[in-house]
Amino acid sequence: MSVALVLDKTVAIIRRDLLTAIRYRTGFFLAAAGAVTELAAFYFLSRAVGPWFRPEGVEYFPFLLVGTGFYTFLLMGTHSFLQIVQEAQQSGTLEVLMTTSTSPPVLVFLSAVSAFAANAVAFLFYLAAGFVFGAPLHPSFLGAFVIFLLSVVIASALGLFAAAVQIALQKGSAVVWGLGSLWFLTGSMFPVQTLPAPVRAVAQLIPITHCLDAMRWALLEGKSVSQMGDELAILTLFAGTLLPLGLLSFSWTLRRARLAGTLSFY
Repeated sequence: MSVALVLDKTVAIIRRDLLTAIRYRTGFFLAAAGAVTELAAFYFLSRAVGPWFRPEGVEYFPFLLVGTGFYTFLLMGTHSFLQIVQEAQQSGTLEVLMTTSTSPPVLVFLSAVSAFAANAVAFLFYLAAGFVFGAPLHPSFLGAFVIFLLSVVIASALGLFAAAVQIALQKGSAVVWGLGSLWFLTGSMFPVQTLPAPVRAVAQLIPITHCLDAMRWALLEGKSVSQMGDELAILTLFAGTLLPLGLLSFSWTLRRARLAGTLSFY
C-alpha cells in the first residue's frame, strides 16, 4: 500500500470523526468542564499538601498535572483500539472490515489515529489550563516530541493486545481495566520512589512508568534528548519489543477467529 493511499484514508477517517465530534459538541464542552474541575481539585490538593512536598524536585501541582494528564492520554489511546473492535462487533461490521483490501492491523491503526489526535488535543488543553492555574512549565519541545512518539507506539502496542483479547475472548476490556488499576505503580500521582523496594521493582517493568517520568523531565525540567538518553533507551526497547508482539498477537487471533467462524461473535 502506497504512502499516498494511507494518507488519503487517514484524512478520510479524521474528517469523519471530526464531523461526528462537531455534531455532538456538547460532549466536548462537558469534557472541558470536567478537566477544569479536576485541575482545580489538584490545585487545591497541592496547596493542602504544602510547598515543602517536591516529588523529584518539582512542585506537586505540575507533577500531578503532567502525570495524570499524560497517563489519561495513554490509557485512552490504548482503549481506542479496543473500542474500534467492540463497535464493529456490536454493529456486525467487523467481519466485513477485516476482509477489505486494507490489512486489518493498518485499518485498526488508521481508525485509532483520530482518537489519538483528539486525546492529544485534550492533553494540550490540560497543560494550557494548568498553566492558567499557575503550573510552572519549562518544556524541551524536541524531548517532549520524541517521548510523545515513543509513548504513542507503546500505547498502540498495548491497544493491539487489548483488541486481540477482545477478538479471542470478548474480554478486551480486562486489559484496559488492568492498566487503569495499575495507576499507583506508574507514578501518576506520587513518585514511585515512595513505594517499597519490591513494589518499586515491579513498577519499573511497566512502560507507562517510564513514559510519565520522561515526559515530566521534558516538560517540567527542560531536559534535552541527550540528557534523557537512558530513559529514552528504555522506552525504545519497550516500543521495539511490544509493537511487533502486539501486531503478531492481533494477526494471530484474527486468523484463528476467521478459521473458527467466531470473528463476528460478541
